[in-house]
Amino acid sequence: MSVMSEDADPSGQRAAAHPVAANAQPNRVTFNRLELHRILNLYGRMVADGEWRDYAIDFLKDRAVFSVFRRASEVPIYRIEKDPRLARKQGMYSVISATGLILRRGHELERVLLVIDRKLAVV
Repeated sequence: MSVMSEDADPSGQRAAAHPVAANAQPNRVTFNRLELHRILNLYGRMVADGEWRDYAIDFLKDRAVFSVFRRASEVPIYRIEKDPRLARKQGMYSVISATGLILRRGHELERVLLVIDRKLAVV
């Protein structure tokens, strides 16, 4: 049994006893903050237009996937994937349709997302 003084912060002692790693799951691929910011900006615009309604994020061992749904009960209409194994080949970012067709793949997320970004669509 440990004795604490009244001035001691119990959360500070707990944090010292259990150091938290910067990345709790080092064997998982994730989106970084800038990537998520760009994807969620696009998602917000499409929700405001009434095109998209829900999303899911999966951090797997070999890739990170951002899935976009028209309705929560359906299959995703688009999947934005980050696969670091393809970084030196076709590019680690890809946009995949509901049928499994790769719409665009590349090294830069901005350019890959242009395939589904309506802001720059030619009418």
